[in-house]
Amino acid sequence: MKGLLLRLSGLDADAENAVRVIGFFDRLITARADLDTLVRTTADLAGCPVGVHAPGRGLSLRAAPGGEVSAPGTAPTGSAVRSLEGGVAVWVARAGAPLPLDDMLLERFAIATAILLEHSGVPTPELGDPALVELALTEDARTAERSRALHLLGFGPSARLRVLATVGGEVPAGRSALLGNVRAVLVADAPRSPDGSGAQATATPAGHRVGVGPLVPAIEVARSWAAARTALKFTSDGDPVVSWERLGSLAAFEGALSPAGLAELADVRELDRLAAETHGEDTLAALEALCATGSARKAAAVLHRHHSTMPARLARAEAVLGFDVDSPAGRFRLHLALMLRRLRDNAELSRPS
Repeated sequence: MKGLLLRLSGLDADAENAVRVIGFFDRLITARADLDTLVRTTADLAGCPVGVHAPGRGLSLRAAPGGEVSAPGTAPTGSAVRSLEGGVAVWVARAGAPLPLDDMLLERFAIATAILLEHSGVPTPELGDPALVELALTEDARTAERSRALHLLGFGPSARLRVLATVGGEVPAGRSALLGNVRAVLVADAPRSPDGSGAQATATPAGHRVGVGPLVPAIEVARSWAAARTALKFTSDGDPVVSWERLGSLAAFEGALSPAGLAELADVRELDRLAAETHGEDTLAALEALCATGSARKAAAVLHRHHSTMPARLARAEAVLGFDVDSPAGRFRLHLALMLRRLRDNAELSRPS
């Protein structure tokens, strides 16, 4: 179908070819096609970018030939535009001179858009309904559905959002929904941590964990949600807020090994052995602080302990783990083992399929 209008126009803009264009849109209407399909296939038919802009309905879609539907879909300068009721407009952005059948295409595109908007299958629950948050975060939602849901939640097409994945404690401010055992929260941004990662800098109540997704265009919130869930799996009681940006290459380990596979890693097994000892959790807290600060003295200050108590804890850890934990290479190996242990322990923090 790609470039069909160009080929038809090259033959002649006669009645027979006009009927073909009409039939193309009539079939979409009869099949109750969704708006994503309408925009995508119209771009293929036209052989140039096209779009639908309906700000009052929270819809702004565009597509180029052979491409996927994206947002926002405001008309580029020089586009042929047809306006509909309620501030809705459709457009065709052809480079160069218009084709003989462009007027027919634009007219039928407008008619199809008006009809399909009236038959839109997008749910319209009350503003803030958790069903809208779930729809916005669903990876396989169509662009039109996600755009409409975000509009009903109060987010415009030009908004930039990040998603928080939280468990325990109070729900941060923002539109939210409980998805499985994790609560998703849509926010315009999150308080910045001292390292600028986007994580919250304030104290977090015991038992409360937060994974912070990246700041993305509103239409891409599903990507931020997936990243936030990954970040959540790297949290711990001593490190309850973790941002996606902070993880870097560590994020690649999520899903690479099963919880059982992670538990079989030698360094993870030895950390479990340390944790099972008397005061074992205190020893692991000291190791976490050592990795975070890079120095035994600073780690003691973070834990509010006298620095003279650290050598004995680190010596015991080195005896069990079998390597020097207070060297650059040792701290790297220790940090990786601690993060993989968190990943093993937080494996249940995932959205159900």
